[in-house]
Amino acid sequence: MTYRNAIREAAQLIRQAELAVTLTGAGISTPSGIPDFRSPHSGVWANADPMEVASLQSFRARPELFYEWIKPLARTLLNAKPNPAHISLARLEAAGYLTLVITQNIDMLHERAGSSRVLEVHGNLREATCIHCYRTRPAAPLLERWLNYNDLPRCDACGHVMKPNVILFGEQLPARIFTEAKLVAKQCDVMVVAGSSLEVFPAADLPTMALDHGARLIVINREPTFVDSRAAIVINENVEDVLPMLVDEVLA
Repeated sequence: MTYRNAIREAAQLIRQAELAVTLTGAGISTPSGIPDFRSPHSGVWANADPMEVASLQSFRARPELFYEWIKPLARTLLNAKPNPAHISLARLEAAGYLTLVITQNIDMLHERAGSSRVLEVHGNLREATCIHCYRTRPAAPLLERWLNYNDLPRCDACGHVMKPNVILFGEQLPARIFTEAKLVAKQCDVMVVAGSSLEVFPAADLPTMALDHGARLIVINREPTFVDSRAAIVINENVEDVLPMLVDEVLA
């Protein structure tokens, strides 16, 4: 199947769907300047031990290690802008062809692009929670103070360190959000996997759940994934190029 034919067939599947959803991963945000986590040389883990700097246990013991590690990434995340792939999914939702976005990303770029229904299964940088009294506060001002003045984010009620609401290693996914994501995966008749290598579980199980309940799968990712052999359509191209073309075809 040619690249153009694949886009046309994918558009037809989306137009015919009663409930279409998207699962997005790091690849949809790399064009916005946000590095992924697993690329051998450019990924976030290339020069860091994730269990040392980004596990729940290490955060409780030495939160300053986490904040030192996340400092350059936090600035990038706070300044990042949605790219054409994010905007295309928001257009698809606004036109009534996409029910919601399930994302593994913490960057909130789907919301900034205009998507109104987003399930963030790995959390986000929108808020931070005190690890002692569990009060929540907007994360951006806390991170800005850390970035500008090395002022470790602390709770103004009890003085303990605040943790951004991102899921660390050893931490459960947000129960309500992931339960909804699983339910939608089992109910949808089309799922578009966009920019995800499907290497991070349990989120990577969602396409399999969709397939097992009769959904058609469209995979748009530069590299192969473990579900490609079961997908209706696989497009191994840049997601920021393919999604705008796909949405234009759906809306034509």
